[in-house]
Amino acid sequence: MQHSCLCLLSLMAGEITTASAKYSPDSVAGADGEVDPTEVSFPGCSCPSGSCLPPACSCLRHGANYSDSRLRAAQEGSSGPVFECNALCRCGESCQNRLVQRGLQLRLEVFRTERKGWGLRTLQHIAQGSFVCEYAGEVLGFQEACRRVQAQTPQDSNYLIVVREHLHSGGVLETFVDPSQVGNVGRFLNHSCEPNLFMVPVRVDSMVPRLALFAATEIAAGEELSYDYSGRFHNPPSSDREQKPSGEAEGPRKPCYCGSPTCASFLPWDSSLFPTPEPCPGSSP
Repeated sequence: MQHSCLCLLSLMAGEITTASAKYSPDSVAGADGEVDPTEVSFPGCSCPSGSCLPPACSCLRHGANYSDSRLRAAQEGSSGPVFECNALCRCGESCQNRLVQRGLQLRLEVFRTERKGWGLRTLQHIAQGSFVCEYAGEVLGFQEACRRVQAQTPQDSNYLIVVREHLHSGGVLETFVDPSQVGNVGRFLNHSCEPNLFMVPVRVDSMVPRLALFAATEIAAGEELSYDYSGRFHNPPSSDREQKPSGEAEGPRKPCYCGSPTCASFLPWDSSLFPTPEPCPGSSP
């Protein structure tokens, strides 16, 4: 992230308490307790074989998600709903529809960048479509997410991400994840206007998604890992509020140092996440 942090983290550790944050490989319920990402609410499939296949498997009603442990959408250029087999499924742990839930499998390194604070790079080649890591943290309800953002100063780094999924019915599902206090290596990923990763909401045990990052292209060992903070990889801008230049009332925008030929000069901006004249519900005036 384009921020400062107090210490490095051991990437394969289960949980590490540091001076800056508590390391957890998986998302946890936020302090507000409104959303529990560990809840198991999906029914399991009854596939008798060790590996599930569509259309027989109820978890694969939208089609196969992976091929040779790679996300099929990485080659196809778009991603539909991704549901993995879950804790109640009869298939085994070797099922090919269990990928993101297995967690970090690659050798990654947190390192100090020249202008962006800490960053994350790979120590090995990563094939296109491979799962790299989650963006894990506290999963918050709307009011707690809003409260945290409104408590920030212009000098604070913002780790909180909101993922909006637009439904065919016209509705929008929102997921708020904040790794500032509890999180994994995903918090060290920097933005790039030409990223080598893209984010996909992957559901395992419930409708609360895991924010999974996959390789958008072949990635060489030693290359820094990055994604577009606006989430627009393979997706057009959803509204003007995400990229329009901000006025003084919206607060200062932070410069982008990704260095890509198509750099937009500023980090993506979503005004819905930041203080507005109308306070969030439940906030004090």
